[in-house]
Amino acid sequence: MKMKSQATMICCLVFFLSTECSHYRSKIHLKAGDKLQSPEGKPKTGRIQEKCEGPCISSSNCSQPCAKDFHGEIGFTCNQKKWQKSAETCTSLSVEKLFKDSTGASRLSVAAPSIPLHILDFRAPETIESVAQGIRKNCPLDYACITDMVKSSETTSGNIAFIVELLKNISTDLSDNVTQEKMKSYSEVANHILDTAAISNWAFIPNKNASSDLLQSVNLFARQLHIHNNSENIVNELFIQTKGFHINHNTSEKSLNFSMSMNNTTEDILGMVQIPRQELRKLWPNASQAISIAFPTLGAILREAHLQNVSLPRRVNGLVLSVVLPERLQEIILTFEKINKTRNARAQCVGWHSKKRRWDEKACQMMLDIRSEVKCRCNYTSVVMSFSILMSPKSMTDKVLDYITCIGLSVSILSLVLCLIIEATVWSRVVVTEISYMRHVCIVNIAVSLLTANVWFIIGSHFNIKAQDYNMCVAVTFFSHFFYLSLFFWMLFKALLIIYGILVIFRRMMKSRMMVIGFAIGYGCPLIIAVTTVAITEPENGYMRPEACWLNWDNTKALLAFAIPALVIVAVNLIVVLVVAVNTQRPSIGSSKSQDVVTIMRISKNVAILTPLLGLTWGFGIATLIEGTSLTFHIIFALLNAFQGFFILLFGTIMDHKIRDALRMRMSSLKGKSRAAENASLGPTNGSKLMNRQG
Repeated sequence: MKMKSQATMICCLVFFLSTECSHYRSKIHLKAGDKLQSPEGKPKTGRIQEKCEGPCISSSNCSQPCAKDFHGEIGFTCNQKKWQKSAETCTSLSVEKLFKDSTGASRLSVAAPSIPLHILDFRAPETIESVAQGIRKNCPLDYACITDMVKSSETTSGNIAFIVELLKNISTDLSDNVTQEKMKSYSEVANHILDTAAISNWAFIPNKNASSDLLQSVNLFARQLHIHNNSENIVNELFIQTKGFHINHNTSEKSLNFSMSMNNTTEDILGMVQIPRQELRKLWPNASQAISIAFPTLGAILREAHLQNVSLPRRVNGLVLSVVLPERLQEIILTFEKINKTRNARAQCVGWHSKKRRWDEKACQMMLDIRSEVKCRCNYTSVVMSFSILMSPKSMTDKVLDYITCIGLSVSILSLVLCLIIEATVWSRVVVTEISYMRHVCIVNIAVSLLTANVWFIIGSHFNIKAQDYNMCVAVTFFSHFFYLSLFFWMLFKALLIIYGILVIFRRMMKSRMMVIGFAIGYGCPLIIAVTTVAITEPENGYMRPEACWLNWDNTKALLAFAIPALVIVAVNLIVVLVVAVNTQRPSIGSSKSQDVVTIMRISKNVAILTPLLGLTWGFGIATLIEGTSLTFHIIFALLNAFQGFFILLFGTIMDHKIRDALRMRMSSLKGKSRAAENASLGPTNGSKLMNRQG
């Protein structure tokens, strides 16, 4: 009867593994010479055959035995004429080894090593249903008898699956009286398979629910933990930390702070659990306890169950924080530091639903999302005890801004080209005085600078940053920086010309001197700033951003070499616009309301014309730099600056009555020439016809 039940269980397991392994195909290639890493980071060889015997036919499978001292199999799948590792059950752990001093431990093993299985019908790690008996007999107080053996084992896929089952059975059968000593030993075992060196091997475990089982087991075990003192720190392992404290309805707002590293080389990632005061008032007078567990690497391991209309896997961008609270508490506030802090790394607050085995967006609400951290308000239930933040797919907000930028740049480029064509057409008719000459020189150079900068911006935004393209990306960043600065400095020179025209009436500067000053300001100053910036920051590879061809901010603050000159010029040009507005207002004695209206209209027209020409629309950029700024400012900034080329064409060219008059004269002149040419072509024909009639 016992053998029959064992055979039935093995058959069920074979069916489950075959369906699971056929549904999930690992895409990790195992190339010749690949080596596996031990927990200490030292490569260990000889456990895995480098490839299968026989030809590699598409979608075919094969298996290889594990090396000596390991039992199980390694499965390979043929993909694109190469054998790729798809699953592994190599394990060196067993109940016998965990309790080798215990009599009769060998009888606890169920799986028979002699049973041959097909490639996808991998034998599961030895069942450890009776491991509770071994622990009760050898180390009932602290579980220390199993930690040394587990920590000395390799983190193969088979060993990881074995340890997950071990922890699962402990949390089920031995959680009646969990002390802090037991929690520490339990966490040491979990910490071993949460090591960064073990992450890649989780992908080859046939049971794809292993990661979810681990999280649920840890939460279940922590739920039975009893805190006997006021100590906050309970477990302080590298990849799992546990903290807790006593609470009651009179407790003020409480928080638990975590600081954990993803590995030994990166900076710590922070997380915080807060229990609001209004929630604590729900507690009974007698003391309760709150416990929280933090995992820095579990987010990279958790496998979600497949769900329609959801692209998997969804990347976790912070710590995974589990909480164990009294039943009356339902709402908590969680703060997560982002792992990826790039500006476009939007976050999504989620809770892990233990029954659905996936992240649930409905469990949390976003309170704050800035560049470095996210604050979430989450609902705690018996099935949602763990929380984190996901890297949200590109939001509708980002898409709207992208569409605005794309359409605006296209319209601007066409408008600037048309502006330059019009200027070339009417140039000789509109550059009559020195001031008008320099005014049109400014408009032409503003248009050329913005047109060139937009082209480099488009090149940079579609540039694929790779190691071999690094120098090209530096060049794109340099020219984008230079021409955007040229745009601002030519707008500054135009503002200075306006002030010069208002204040200086009788003395006029020579045209040649104006040209020298204009080009020195318009191109000389930007060149000095751009060259100095790249010379200072590039030796340390801090000139551009790692994710885009634009000036770096996080490391060297190279972006200040653009932001400071641009904002100073915007401030100066704003003063110029105010001077023009004041100068436009000419009050007269006994002026009527209609004259006041005309004055207001004239001031408004001048301000509207000068705003895009002097770059005042870039002032909205200050608001977008502030974290947590409303979406409205981002949309306004995108609209005004993406369409700046169109505004230059409209206010700088089309609305200038002198240019319109020159265009009419040019068009009438062209019409007159075309008529004269037509008459000239018709003249000889008519004359020959007349001679023929007379003849």
